[in-house]
Amino acid sequence: MNELVDTPSSKITAEIRAQIVSGDLAVGDRIPSTREIMRRWGVAMATASKVLAGLKDEGLVSTKPGTGTVVAGPRPPRPRSSARARDADVALSRERIVAAAITVADTEGLDALSMRRVAVELNVATMSLYRHVRDKDDLLIGMMDAAFGEWQLSRPKLGAGWHEVLTEAARQMWQVFRRHLWLAPAYSLTRPSLAPSGLAYTEQVLATLLDRGLKPATAFSMHLILFNYIRGFATSLEMEAAAEADTGVTADEWMDVQKPALEVLLADQDLRAFRTVLDSFEPGGYDMDVNELFEAGLRYLLDGFRRAH
Repeated sequence: MNELVDTPSSKITAEIRAQIVSGDLAVGDRIPSTREIMRRWGVAMATASKVLAGLKDEGLVSTKPGTGTVVAGPRPPRPRSSARARDADVALSRERIVAAAITVADTEGLDALSMRRVAVELNVATMSLYRHVRDKDDLLIGMMDAAFGEWQLSRPKLGAGWHEVLTEAARQMWQVFRRHLWLAPAYSLTRPSLAPSGLAYTEQVLATLLDRGLKPATAFSMHLILFNYIRGFATSLEMEAAAEADTGVTADEWMDVQKPALEVLLADQDLRAFRTVLDSFEPGGYDMDVNELFEAGLRYLLDGFRRAH
């Protein structure tokens, strides 16, 4: 019955829905963000968030990491005869299945990944996948192996020091994690999956540290610390993408909502250092650039390694 109530959120939802149905907003087009809805229609953030949530519930839009909320649209049906289905099943390979699974995880998140979902992506019977992958865990290992395989083993420049070699190796691994936001939370540091391609990175880091004269145990500890630094930063990106997908609210918009509560905390507690820092920022607030933070942290970490050894 609530759908019959003429509320601001229902009016805005109807307008955007009409644009999608008419084709004015095509599949893949970005729709107004929470902040744009607030500005364009003069409504509160709660109303704007309700609009996006309603459109998602209808299946009209979805959140695409790195892009925002876009028109989802149904996939066009692909008619299949039994002969075509058999041909498609025969043409399957582990590589094709892994590639399709990565596509699903990249665009929809790891929670959306299932054998059935991958079968739909490939237009084959679900059971046909099991001739190439044992189960979902085996599929995930294949995905991680393929993703880590994108790390490029670069030949160090002539005369390059260990600091420069490790910096470049870490930057390359960071880009792998950024391309595949599901990879960081899927990979365990304490119970690592046996992804053979990931050993190329491990080998270069360990060889660089051993050449510097470090003991094997120390070199391995430093490798784990560096790798987990990269992985930890990437995990925060995945968490933010998931939060935005669930709520339709960006990190900046979320911080805007928290400002009144933060002011109360600052008034109630003696947080002079925190207040000094906040007051030092430009009117637009702190501009958090994840890449800049990553680079700064990487410098601090490797400089610490240098001083300690």
